[in-house]
Amino acid sequence: MASPPRPRSPPVTRAMRARAAASSERIPPDVLFDVLLRLPARDLCRLRAVCRSWRALTSGDPLFAEAHAAAHPGPLFLAKFRDDKSSVYVVDLSGNALKRVAGAGGGPYHHLLCTSLNLACVATDWNRCRVLDPATGAVRVLPESPAEEHANRVNLRNPYTFFALGRVAATGKHKVLRMFNRLGFHNGGHQVFEVFTVNGGDGDVQWRGRQGPGLFIDECSGVVVDGVVYFLTSRVYEGVRCGIRPDYIVSFDLGTEEWRSDLRGPISSNAGDRKVPHYTRGDLSLAELKGSLVLADHREQPMSMDLWFLSDFGNGLWAKEYHIQTHSIISRLVGEYRLKPLLLLDDGRLVFYLAVKGLLLVCEPGTNTFAEVGIRCLDSVGVYTGNLLSLGEGDMV
Repeated sequence: MASPPRPRSPPVTRAMRARAAASSERIPPDVLFDVLLRLPARDLCRLRAVCRSWRALTSGDPLFAEAHAAAHPGPLFLAKFRDDKSSVYVVDLSGNALKRVAGAGGGPYHHLLCTSLNLACVATDWNRCRVLDPATGAVRVLPESPAEEHANRVNLRNPYTFFALGRVAATGKHKVLRMFNRLGFHNGGHQVFEVFTVNGGDGDVQWRGRQGPGLFIDECSGVVVDGVVYFLTSRVYEGVRCGIRPDYIVSFDLGTEEWRSDLRGPISSNAGDRKVPHYTRGDLSLAELKGSLVLADHREQPMSMDLWFLSDFGNGLWAKEYHIQTHSIISRLVGEYRLKPLLLLDDGRLVFYLAVKGLLLVCEPGTNTFAEVGIRCLDSVGVYTGNLLSLGEGDMV
């Protein structure tokens, strides 16, 4: 899976600029468009410095950017590496680092949220959060102070926090959901929720308090799909006769900033009134694939994973689209590991992230075979949906 390092483009000299400027005047615009369209984005970003006409086409022409994205579909990822935790990188599926945004990673205790957006969110467990635009390198550090209505809440003393970043399609605004989760909350604490609009203008400069869902949630299970944050309920309900199944899901709509109706997962839905045997929340996780909410059911006997796709939220309908044998990859690792579904490729292959080892794995579902992506050891990773041509000239790797 690993590919050899790509050669660097030669530096652009004054002589090259002069020759390119002279030749570009003789090249018909449609021919220049077609020739430059064939080049990868990393080379185009360097070639912008050659002359004004090339820069205008590759930087300011939306038709060219759209055509180039269609001709070079990706996929792309945002990554933090364990040997450089202060930076955020844009990488491709071959493991090539295309751009480095120095200083955007926040340091060793900041982790990239597993998003699928044109922005990145880097946060810690103790109330540090920043939103990054990889295209421009701009970083917005979100305020640590709570919403006014939460100023005196007990959760804010030595808080444990969770963050989720999503985009509201109807408005184009990006919003962050923050949860203060005091350790030991199931012994009398509370989970406190707040929302921040990243690109909302001057009026949105502080957090807004929001009601909780009425159930304790498992903050580590959060995933964002089409502007909605989904959670499994907390592990505190395991073994408690309260009628809450292990795959019970609650969701927060970032557009309306309200909790939606609760959702039964596929295991509970298929079980009916019968008990769900041998399940704990450690066996289940949530993911976003191809714009759908996915519940991953990890099994140890035999080592396998079922991927259930939510097909109809209103009726709670799920479809099991993948059954993957994981023995070939998990059996040669020491300990107990969970694969996180990260991306479904157009050819049907699945990309997984193995966090404890810092690996990206590509799975062929038809043969249950896994291949490691040749990439440096990852600290955290997400999917990047932005346009590579907007990444500018600086820090191209």
